[in-house]
Amino acid sequence: MNTIVKHTVGFIGSIVLTILAVFVTLYTSMALNAKITIIFGFAFIQAAVQLLMFMHLTEGKDGNVQGFKVIFAVIITLITVIGTYWVMQGGHSSHL
Repeated sequence: MNTIVKHTVGFIGSIVLTILAVFVTLYTSMALNAKITIIFGFAFIQAAVQLLMFMHLTEGKDGNVQGFKVIFAVIITLITVIGTYWVMQGGHSSHL
């Protein structure tokens, strides 16, 4: 894909995802938890668009290796965040 086309598609995709997040927040009557879940979903998709379209994640001779490094970092981050939340909730509920 041409660089200009790739950047244009990434830019338009980012704008669309941002507008969708604003629409979900301001113009829907969903529960707060549903809104937060949807916005987080849009944020993860937008982060993937940024990595693929602007930061050239998969380009070069070791593009797949870079992709696996990012996936590994995301998994470790999720384990850390979810584990911390789990421990904090478990510790808090046992002291009440």
